[in-house]
Amino acid sequence: MKKVLVFGTFDIIHPGHEYFLKKAKEQADHEQAGYLVVVVARDLTVKMVKKLMPHNNELERLKAVKRLDYVDNAVLGSMDNDKHKIIEEIKPDIICLGYDQRAFVDNLKEELAKRGLSPEIVRIDAYKPDEHKSSHYKKKD
Repeated sequence: MKKVLVFGTFDIIHPGHEYFLKKAKEQADHEQAGYLVVVVARDLTVKMVKKLMPHNNELERLKAVKRLDYVDNAVLGSMDNDKHKIIEEIKPDIICLGYDQRAFVDNLKEELAKRGLSPEIVRIDAYKPDEHKSSHYKKKD
């Protein structure tokens, strides 16, 4: 079974997140779902990337992701400045990126190659992005 890694904020879990996570898990093997590990971004990382704090704190977001029955493991991201360190620790076979994920993915393949890692990198397509995007849900609060 292949290990699939995704990372993100996952502030308010919505159908777009669910689609992304299920599609990521399916990437490992067409006949058998892989082992899905989700790295939930730290609050300070979210503030640095998105210029605002998440609606839910990192522990609440981690708990919400862990409750999803198709997630095999969920962990908080790294506390230090090396955002690729967690990938090095998990050693995934596949990394799935969201359709609009831009943070920490520039030169990802090259950065991981320096660390002796060569996971397949797959970008998952969007699921109704006009309806299911975290920013739309936050506006409703």
